[in-house]
Amino acid sequence: MKSYLNHLQVNINPINLNFYKKLMAFLGWKIIIQGKNHAGYKSGTNGELWFEKSLKNHKSDYDNFGVNHIAIGVEKIEDVDKTTAYLTKQKIKPLFGTPKHRPEFCNTVSCYYQVMFESPDHILFEILYIKPKK
Repeated sequence: MKSYLNHLQVNINPINLNFYKKLMAFLGWKIIIQGKNHAGYKSGTNGELWFEKSLKNHKSDYDNFGVNHIAIGVEKIEDVDKTTAYLTKQKIKPLFGTPKHRPEFCNTVSCYYQVMFESPDHILFEILYIKPKK
């Protein structure tokens, strides 16, 4: 059997739907469907992200059990910095001293550079560039 990740559903407050719409457009994802309380996006390579109205009204805690963050890869190191600039214009602050290189996550084949941020719904995102190790 061969399998793949098809999609992730992220539960949000619909008042923040425009934030995700702008972010996904900035990152080059194509809209699949959009409604009053939901939107689905497809990446240029594989996978989908769906943002849906949450049925409960409590803050997500990415340090608890469950998914910690959503990582989206970009093609160039400059794309991480462009994303950081975009987020700053949206009044979203980078977290954990990012953007920065992460040598502790390097292996014999590759290393990466990242920016991490929290969405208005307290969903933790990482935008990263993986570079071949020379």
